[in-house]
Amino acid sequence: MRSLFLCILLLSLGLPVAARAAELLILQSSRSPVYSEALGGFRAAARTNEQPLVLSDYAEVDVQRLVREERPRLVVAVGDRALAACRKIREVPVVSLLSLSLSQKPQPDHIGGVTMVAPPGRYLELFAQLGARRVGVLYDPKLSGLYLKRAGAEAGNYGVTLAMEAVRNSRDLQAKLENLKGEVDLLWLLPDSTVVTTVNMEALLLFSMTRGIPAVTFTGQYLKNGAAAALDIDPYDMGVQAGELAQSLLRGASSHKVPVLEPRKVRLQVNDSVLRKLGLRIP
Repeated sequence: MRSLFLCILLLSLGLPVAARAAELLILQSSRSPVYSEALGGFRAAARTNEQPLVLSDYAEVDVQRLVREERPRLVVAVGDRALAACRKIREVPVVSLLSLSLSQKPQPDHIGGVTMVAPPGRYLELFAQLGARRVGVLYDPKLSGLYLKRAGAEAGNYGVTLAMEAVRNSRDLQAKLENLKGEVDLLWLLPDSTVVTTVNMEALLLFSMTRGIPAVTFTGQYLKNGAAAALDIDPYDMGVQAGELAQSLLRGASSHKVPVLEPRKVRLQVNDSVLRKLGLRIP
């Protein structure tokens, strides 16, 4: 790490830096325990020579120049900030994990990785198990439009209809919730930063409780606040999955396009007291 810090310092001063031989440059957005857990899985699957860099440790990092000087064969971007810093990289493939933006828009061929959201079919299967037929979901088209387009195409296979309300400003959520009153028998909460704010989560879960319908979320942390169930990701296994992808890229198995993969391991968590209160059970 000291050598990489020196490299960044020399680059910031405009001084030449000798080429290095690290196979991987790992860009980590911050020192989050979740990121560390994912990287533990990544390193278990991809045992390679690496240079790690935590972006939050520095005021500014010229990632493009760093890649040109370090000459890694592949860049691993952990978190949204790291992926954003890699957007201008063209020289090497980028494998992303724990970044919501990976699934929010089409990616160029050299950027891929593992998304943060369970596949739509996993949610739709859960809705069917809960007996839901009309599912309400609030979303920002720019952030969740692509994902919900897929969900809408698959919903009929599970006997589910999606009642979708577009929310382009977080302050508009309450009005959009009014449109769902009496129209849905389940509320689906996605990891959408326009919809999921502290204030809005209170309103969403209150809507669920007062209307007597279950709320299904993307993280178990909301179960204690009244959500009925959650499909949570497994950061360690996501890291393993990303590590396996990195290894295949380094071997040249997927040289033309870096695929965008969905997390293969998803944990169902439930709030038993809420389910009992609603007279629901999951087989």
